[in-house]
Amino acid sequence: MADLTHLRTAKYIDLVTFRRSGVGVHTPVWFGYEDGRLYVMTLPDSGKLKRIRNNPAVRVAPATVRGRALGPEVDAVARVAPDPRRARQLVRKRYWLARIPWPWRRENVYLEISPA
Repeated sequence: MADLTHLRTAKYIDLVTFRRSGVGVHTPVWFGYEDGRLYVMTLPDSGKLKRIRNNPAVRVAPATVRGRALGPEVDAVARVAPDPRRARQLVRKRYWLARIPWPWRRENVYLEISPA
């Protein structure tokens, strides 16, 4: 089983989701960390959420804001977070911009990423 604890100090992570064809799609994302799991916010109509619903296998790595990986990728599994309220708190705690209520934003969906 992979371990995600080395990612808790990263500023951003590169989340790799997979298309039906098997091609990986890299996305730099904000995240929260708790108890060995990562929590990521996304929009309900985002491509990454559609890909995760089709195939929950993902890879994560520490990254720059532009998505350049700063370390090795780790295999993991993603799902819609069972406790979105806690996931929201964890993301907002790390990133002050996530605390701003944008009037045009729809409600975010939170993903839970666990070690594979």
